[in-house]
Amino acid sequence: MKPALRLALLLAALAAALLLAVRLGAVPLSVREIVDAASGRGDPTTVTIVRRLRLPRSLLAALVGGALAASGAVFQALLRNPLAEPYVLGVAGGAAVGAVAMVALGGLAATAAPVSAAAFAGAIVAVALVFRIAAAAGRALDTRVLLLAGVVAGAFFNALILLALTFADADSFRSAMFWMMGSFSGATWRGDALLAAYMVPALAVLLALSRPLNLLSVGEETAAYLGTRVERVKLVAYGVASLLTAAAVAASGVIGFVGLVVPHVVRLLWGGDHRFLLPASVLLGATFLVLADALARVAAAPTELPIGVVTAFVGVPFFVWLLRRRGVA
Repeated sequence: MKPALRLALLLAALAAALLLAVRLGAVPLSVREIVDAASGRGDPTTVTIVRRLRLPRSLLAALVGGALAASGAVFQALLRNPLAEPYVLGVAGGAAVGAVAMVALGGLAATAAPVSAAAFAGAIVAVALVFRIAAAAGRALDTRVLLLAGVVAGAFFNALILLALTFADADSFRSAMFWMMGSFSGATWRGDALLAAYMVPALAVLLALSRPLNLLSVGEETAAYLGTRVERVKLVAYGVASLLTAAAVAASGVIGFVGLVVPHVVRLLWGGDHRFLLPASVLLGATFLVLADALARVAAAPTELPIGVVTAFVGVPFFVWLLRRRGVA
């Protein structure tokens, strides 16, 4: 099957997942009701459910899933490590410090706009700190030093999170913990637009680096021999992928599994060429997270499950089955 056809099928799967996610909920809706509500017609309650709640929420899940999957694919290529994931450079810890500080110490709700802004600021600080530590070790951007700097920064940020939670009251503590497990309950059209506005150019830059990433995934010496400007490519790719992860975390909280496993699923099914791997990971990650969010809303209704719990419970058995089917495990 040609790559273009595979991408078309993945895009169709994403569209079907979005439609299913909008249909499911406390008030089940038909396709006709969704179409009418999306165009502003029909029952006012249905219009509100579709246009203000389910559509922006499902689109946010798609954007976050695509961003995390693409970032994970880039980090795995740069670090040449199958266990690399979007949070490897301490982005999640930095974002969590900012958000938890606003929730636990500032008394704000986890869905408030200042919480997202604080999470993004914390993630940027984390990225800058990790790069500064790595730069102090030498002019060349050593991936081993960068990885160690990310681990150390993550441990430090986790300590700050525990410190902030120590002084939080019961309601703030619960709200902060729920944010750290991931949620799309605060989705808005404005938030979706902001994430998309950053995600589109970021993905364009990463796609432009597909060939250098293919070479770097083999080895830096090979890439340099074949004409790749290794240090520049690493700096740009690390920076863009980290900021893409920061934007996703600020919008939804920390959601694990997606960025780690989705790129591996694409590689197992269709190979590791980043010209196909990156767009396919974006579409598959978006589809997976949209379906996971829909399940989180309906599985224990009226209680909403943390999205991170759903991604692990659903994704891990599937990935183990895929590994066994491919003869890896």
